[in-house]
Amino acid sequence: MELLPLQPYIIRALLGVFLISLNASIAGSFTVFRNVSFLVAGASHSALAGAALFILLGSMGMPEINPIVGGLIFALIVAISAGYTRKEDINTVIGISFAMSMSLAVLLISMIREYSSRVWTLLIGDIYLLTQHDIYLMVGVTAFNITLILMFYRAFLFISFDFEGAEAFGLNARLYNYVLLSIIALSSVILLKGVGAILVFAMLVAPAAASNEVARNIREVFLFSFLIALLSGLGGIAVSFFVDVSPGAFASLLATLTYFFILSLRRLSGKVQI
Repeated sequence: MELLPLQPYIIRALLGVFLISLNASIAGSFTVFRNVSFLVAGASHSALAGAALFILLGSMGMPEINPIVGGLIFALIVAISAGYTRKEDINTVIGISFAMSMSLAVLLISMIREYSSRVWTLLIGDIYLLTQHDIYLMVGVTAFNITLILMFYRAFLFISFDFEGAEAFGLNARLYNYVLLSIIALSSVILLKGVGAILVFAMLVAPAAASNEVARNIREVFLFSFLIALLSGLGGIAVSFFVDVSPGAFASLLATLTYFFILSLRRLSGKVQI
């Protein structure tokens, strides 16, 4: 029996899932290592304000630019602000930036009512609505992040597990921290079109958190994070063929359930003391 060719939107969805999985592996793992999970939520929601601003500028006659670019800029601002603060204040700064950006997003959306749906689609996301330009942007940002991770891998691990020790060793820990937080923020934003700001946290953090519970070394955390995110994403697409559900929502549900399943198994086996 001859197989029917895949539709372009399905191919883009599969590529999107692969790229999301790569980001869940690299950025998600370092998010868990650095213990800055709240940055993912802060950056992804702050990106809505940047997207709304670029849409507003386009509606005023300025050259139209992909709203995700505006989201990337706002997310970087949040990441740099978080890196500038003391460790004990980082979640407070992220939270305030989150609130300010969402307030600005709602204000800007009220000024572009006829285009507001373009912003709200980033809140929910749909892997089937990825355009060719979205894929190019995701590939570019993912490649950029991977390059930085490969270049400064050891430094990133050092500051993630022992920031004060890295400073005492003579490493420019604050600079590396800025770069690492920026990578996490960029990864958070490019997931918006695929899963939406609401579900970015689940797809970026849950696979890495689950992997961290079972992996025996750092490399396995990266590998397992990728596999959990990939299988969750493919599972979401597969189920959406038979049931009218959001593939991103189902994938996020699978990723989070995997984390709780692994955590429950570890507790039942007595490997985690309560």
